[in-house]
Amino acid sequence: MKAAIVGVTGYTGIELVRLIHQHPSLTLGTLHSHSMHKNSISELYPHLQQLCEQEVEAYDAEKIMKNNDLVFFATPSGISKDLVQEFVAQDFPVIDLSDDLRLKDLESYRKWYKKDPTTQDIVDKAIYALPEFSAIKGNLLSNPGCYATAAILSLVPLLKEQLVDLDTIILDGKSGLSGAGKQLSDSSHYVTVDENMTMYKLNQHQHIPEIIQFLQTFDSSLSTIQFTTSLIPIKRGIFMTLYAKIKPNVTSEQIQEAFDKHYQFKPFIRVQPTGCLPELRQVTGTNFCDIGFGVNEENQTITVVAVIDNLMKGAAGQAIQNFNLWAGLEETCGLTQVPLFP
Repeated sequence: MKAAIVGVTGYTGIELVRLIHQHPSLTLGTLHSHSMHKNSISELYPHLQQLCEQEVEAYDAEKIMKNNDLVFFATPSGISKDLVQEFVAQDFPVIDLSDDLRLKDLESYRKWYKKDPTTQDIVDKAIYALPEFSAIKGNLLSNPGCYATAAILSLVPLLKEQLVDLDTIILDGKSGLSGAGKQLSDSSHYVTVDENMTMYKLNQHQHIPEIIQFLQTFDSSLSTIQFTTSLIPIKRGIFMTLYAKIKPNVTSEQIQEAFDKHYQFKPFIRVQPTGCLPELRQVTGTNFCDIGFGVNEENQTITVVAVIDNLMKGAAGQAIQNFNLWAGLEETCGLTQVPLFP
């Protein structure tokens, strides 16, 4: 099958190029950018020389549908919500990596993104495509956010087995700089980020309603979470830490059993032994999410650590995983990269 990429010149778009280039059942179709469409992709990114020399073209929905079998939108927030409407009208397959189709409540999107949403019909058609817990069906898939992916995967087994008190949940996410995208700002400037750590969007991060919305499918009584985000001086990776009070008489053995039960047949979730916490470099360059936990017996608090590569399991890798399931392929097809080490 041939896949077009809209927004190919961003970090996520280029990661899709890398993954599709080595995929056995998917090939690169047309490549599109709104602002950088006068060169081949290898002129813009010299690391692709002799590997991918395709022209980057201006956006053209009709040409995309004529020359491809599906399209990935790797665009910033606020763009795909309007562009996908032509594809939905033709029932043309779309995998959207942006935030635009994730929230089912239009007013919530307006509140958290400060933009006008798409139509209710479009978001109702969109499947929130977290492959470990979603039915991947239909021709409009909305890829989860990077923070949301790590947060949800760290929490679902605890919610499904009712092991923690919901009003004690605290999620602390730390991200590498590529999660902020390519556009330079003072907060992403080298002199700001290097040898530094900064917390941002306290109680205002746009992934908060996305996380709550999905977790409510497992426990409708969950209404709020405490969620913080920080930038750390690395290129890529999400280090998510969950803290919560476990319910009376819950043991570490029960918690380990819960994670093992829900993830034993999920090929990209690697549960660590009890008391063993994962490191970021275990997943760099891969689609894995590694999860470990420990329990403080004195105050009955659980600490869960989930690590992902924000450009892979947090974006492009998960989009390819969703494509595989949508296309009826093996879930791991084209995604068995060994982590970069050291």
